[in-house]
Amino acid sequence: MKKRNIIVIGGGAAGMMAALTAADADACVTLIEKNEKLGKKLYITGKGRCNITNDSDIQNLLFHVMSNPKFLYSAFNTFDSKKLIDFFQNKGLNLKTERGHRVFPVSDKSSDVIKTLKNALEERNVKIYYNTEVEKINTKDGVFKSVSIKNKTLNADAVIIATGGISYPSTGSTGDGYRFATDTGHKIKDTSPSLVPFNIKEDFVKELQGLSLRNVEFSLSDGKKILYREIGEMLFTHFGISGPLVLTASSYASGRDISNMKMAVDLKPGLTKQQLDERILRDFSECKNGLFKNSLGRLLPGKLIPVIIKLSSIDGDKKVNSITKQERMRLVDILKRLVMTPISLRGFNEAVITKGGVIVKEINPSTMESKKVKGMYFAGEVIDTDAMTGGYNLQIAWSTGYLAGLSAAVTDM
Repeated sequence: MKKRNIIVIGGGAAGMMAALTAADADACVTLIEKNEKLGKKLYITGKGRCNITNDSDIQNLLFHVMSNPKFLYSAFNTFDSKKLIDFFQNKGLNLKTERGHRVFPVSDKSSDVIKTLKNALEERNVKIYYNTEVEKINTKDGVFKSVSIKNKTLNADAVIIATGGISYPSTGSTGDGYRFATDTGHKIKDTSPSLVPFNIKEDFVKELQGLSLRNVEFSLSDGKKILYREIGEMLFTHFGISGPLVLTASSYASGRDISNMKMAVDLKPGLTKQQLDERILRDFSECKNGLFKNSLGRLLPGKLIPVIIKLSSIDGDKKVNSITKQERMRLVDILKRLVMTPISLRGFNEAVITKGGVIVKEINPSTMESKKVKGMYFAGEVIDTDAMTGGYNLQIAWSTGYLAGLSAAVTDM
């Protein structure tokens, strides 16, 4: 029986997994990568540590998908996080699970993840073209035929488009997959940056640049409707705010009008207002003749104190024993609800992922094959699916890549 000839476009997480899976299913596989090396975006994920997945069941994976979770049901069932962990460990990559079930290589090096995948590709004799851009996907009568690269046409039985989105374009994600999709008759859901920092209106954020807050409750609301609320970590920057809580919140704001949105930070979520007031009174009692500006050191990080004093409208040089209950309650209110106004999301250059992409109605969820072009498959970020932080987006890439590779190689699926 003649081996299937498969072309995979894109050497990121989805593309490498698709190529490996197709090769494991006894197909002849060619992987085309526009960069000089594989996995360029993987190098920077998880701050260079590569949060490869979230060690949780399929229902939890689906729960954390923001766009079109039902579409991913077959992909996750075919290749879930447990199978992914086994996949890497069987290839000699030692893994560890951290807070929130996030899985990392023990070495904390994303390069070890890429090295593991590259070695596996070489073992399976996958042919890799580096520094090569695909110019066109050729079809005839709704059937894939070949791929055009510079001065050459590559014929194949199937093609898998795993080109990523348009986030971090410096890694090669420049929207090629959307062009291939539209050229072959597919529709694209409008794209926007997601898992991205916010620009903030208030000037005080600049004073807090570099300050990281842990165990705070962050909320994002649109008018009276709360879109997101969670306890975790955030970071102040020269332009606004970032960090895990903020990036996740951005997935609720991406592609929407944010003009009526507000953000609030509860700096002491473990305390009620009454308990916080009692705590402040205790601190005040230990420095009765002290100044207000010197009384908050046990309660807040030093960088935050001048900002809170300014927002409270209490004179920093006022003695704590002369601060009124009304002033104290104003302080409590600010500590329990530090309000900020988002101006805009940062751009694709800083976005972890792209929201939007090839619409899922035109892709068979059981195989990842196009419903418009036989023999053409999609995998990863190019599809209109995205998830929260915590390893979920990479699991989408692994799962859809695996299912696309298997489906392209095994024709009777």
